[in-house]
Amino acid sequence: MQQTDIHQFLKKYFTAHNCDLTEDDPSYLKVQLTIEMDKELMNRPFYWHYIEKTGGEPNPASLTFITDPTYDDSSVQGEKIHFGSPRLHQIFGSAQKFGGFVHLYEKMHSHSQSQRSLQPWLALNMKVSYKCDRKKDELLSLGLNLITGAILDNFQLMMSKQNFTSKIPDYCFTLSPIIRPKSGISRLSAYVEDHISKQPMDWAKKAQERWYEDLALLDHFYENMEELPESYTTEKQALQDLYEPVILTKIVNGGLFYLSEQTVNHHLSRHFV
Repeated sequence: MQQTDIHQFLKKYFTAHNCDLTEDDPSYLKVQLTIEMDKELMNRPFYWHYIEKTGGEPNPASLTFITDPTYDDSSVQGEKIHFGSPRLHQIFGSAQKFGGFVHLYEKMHSHSQSQRSLQPWLALNMKVSYKCDRKKDELLSLGLNLITGAILDNFQLMMSKQNFTSKIPDYCFTLSPIIRPKSGISRLSAYVEDHISKQPMDWAKKAQERWYEDLALLDHFYENMEELPESYTTEKQALQDLYEPVILTKIVNGGLFYLSEQTVNHHLSRHFV
């Protein structure tokens, strides 16, 4: 995720929680929070306790996030947000708490009143960890069309270029999925397994070589003992835990996105040009 991706992430996070984006500039984002999101992010329980106790009119906060670190305009006051900023970590934590799964519709511009169809896509961001005494993580962003079964790589990149809404747009209707989401997850998991099987395995072979070298040193250290102590077994197991090559997969987050066929075709045409 780059600094520019933070802007897109914030847009999707607040849109998914029904907050109004009152200004969307490339360098900053102004958001009007809902009551629920004010309670989630603003840490003012006494205010909300008072409002609910007295029946007063609620006034959720409005936030401005400056996402471009080079932006310098005194007329725009807001929080500079970047990797490592407490606010961004707070929002990441909130996104995980709410399950990391969204259900959004492509925002369509109503140039006509003709009905337009939106196709269901299951999106998963999956982390693949290649682990031994060293570790390498790979993030795969995949999209599965729940009607045709087509799978797209780098799906998150396509999503970052679109605007979404939590409600189905006017003059649009959704097509019913033929593939159930549970089956879709299985298909994407199989796709990831196939991807892993095609990756070079030299890292695992080198880890095994280091493992056997240290195991030989361990055996040499204890070779003159008539009875091996418990510490030998403990140290041998520790070497296995350290060096044994393991590949782990984890679903980071996902969602169900309804997209127009034109949007997908446009993305594919640009991708393959």
